[in-house]
Amino acid sequence: MKVFRISFLLCCSFLLLLQACKTPKPTTTPTKEPSEVAEVPQPEEPVKPQEVPAPVPTADTIAVVEEIIEEPVNFPQADREFRAAWVATVANINWPSKPGLSVPEQQREAIALLDMLKKNNFNAVIFQVRPQADALYESELEPWSYYLTGKQGQAPEPFYDPLHFWIEAAHDRGLELHAWLNPYRAHHSSKEISERSVIKTNPELVVKLKNGMWWMDPAQEGTKERSTAVVMDLIKRYDLDGIHFDDYFYPYDSYNNGEDFPDDKSWTAYKTSGGKLARADWRRYHVNDFIENLYKKIKAEKPAVKFGLSPFGIWRPGYPKSVTGYDQYDKLYADAKLWLNEGWIDYYTPQLYWKINAEGQSFPVLLGWWSSQNFKKRHLWPGISVGLGGDEKNIDETINQIMISRGMMPKSPGVVHWSIGPLVKHPELLKSIFEGPYKKPALVPASPWLDNSAPESPVVVPSIEGQSVKLTWVAPVNAGDGFRYVVYFRYGETWSYKVFDRKTIETSFSRFVERKNGEKVYLKAVAVTSVDRTGNESTFQEIIIDSKL
Repeated sequence: MKVFRISFLLCCSFLLLLQACKTPKPTTTPTKEPSEVAEVPQPEEPVKPQEVPAPVPTADTIAVVEEIIEEPVNFPQADREFRAAWVATVANINWPSKPGLSVPEQQREAIALLDMLKKNNFNAVIFQVRPQADALYESELEPWSYYLTGKQGQAPEPFYDPLHFWIEAAHDRGLELHAWLNPYRAHHSSKEISERSVIKTNPELVVKLKNGMWWMDPAQEGTKERSTAVVMDLIKRYDLDGIHFDDYFYPYDSYNNGEDFPDDKSWTAYKTSGGKLARADWRRYHVNDFIENLYKKIKAEKPAVKFGLSPFGIWRPGYPKSVTGYDQYDKLYADAKLWLNEGWIDYYTPQLYWKINAEGQSFPVLLGWWSSQNFKKRHLWPGISVGLGGDEKNIDETINQIMISRGMMPKSPGVVHWSIGPLVKHPELLKSIFEGPYKKPALVPASPWLDNSAPESPVVVPSIEGQSVKLTWVAPVNAGDGFRYVVYFRYGETWSYKVFDRKTIETSFSRFVERKNGEKVYLKAVAVTSVDRTGNESTFQEIIIDSKL
């Protein structure tokens, strides 16, 4: 513990140091695809970044603080919980509401969704950028998405990069943004197939399914190379917090009218070359190989970027014993248990879209089994279905699943909501989540296997403005690329906190609050910490407010 007496000269030296610093600038399952498109809320007026001038010494800055205590005994900590929502672009499920919207309309819809997440204390968004071997961003590898402009290969006009827009807008609101990709789907449901589609450029990599979709063959080396190249291109060019895959590996057999996946050509080539694996094992081998190698490449390029996978919620029937249902190991050739066992991911989001009391697919039973397979202690943040509706029974189900996840994963709680659409469609559901488990803001749990070094503390200058205590801060130049701040404050003996986005570098507190009985409780202490990209928080330095003021 370190205690410092603060004089007027020291306050002035803080101010001079603050003036010398510059404000950091941001860097640049079959049930999962409903046909209905959610209504989009009206956006709040976006807050534009502003340059906040450094304060200058005045008489009001004299003796604002009595002492600074570095990491005092029993210092407070902000809650930690991953609170994310999927935003699907395939078939215009969530965004944009339809193909061919004007650029301002697209941006207004995006801002409305992000404002809603921020307002209700979410801290992450999982945004689909590659729904069908296409791109909702500027790419030299794949064509512009039909779901964006209404014509595959056509860029927005006037030009903008939607992914860059989403990243900057999310970060400005203190939200992580994870880019969600489908690694193998080549064509979903849009009518047009452009000349830049993989179906035309690399027909040897794709097969057509009975339902009209096209799928890249996961056993082809060209497929693995293409999808890996797409991910690495995103990692290198965009300021992403995560890369995310969902449950579409080999397609669901229903997509091919129950018939086997049509990969006779690649299978025959494998057997002719002397291959010894059974066909199912051969398919699983290629998916496993892709996942393992991609994880290693992401960590080699940008270790702080999290890699998340969201497989079907059941690994195999009978695991655990009471579980029945679809066998992804045998049908999707996804050995999802292996990926978790080996730690080829940073967070794992099995799609547990069933109710708590569902016979054969109980939410807590399945979550407990997946937890038992988490040998490397990665984040386990289940996907939950909030699309059940907005009545009291379904609201209770959602709230209870959030609370069960907290209880079963106390060291790293969190869930991912499928999807953002029902949160828009059912305001009573969103209100109940916000007024219940999400009432207080929360930081994303840290990922110590990626980075365990705390950033430096912000430089904080308190000052008096009438009946308020104003805090102004700026992170040191070498504080890393953090983009959140936590401001702690204590009235009497009770600590509270607020989480601020990367743009905010000042806030004010009343010098006292009045209780119902008329008693005045004075502001006794404050602290400001910075939080980096992997969730590390700077040293807590408690500033004791001068009680004589």
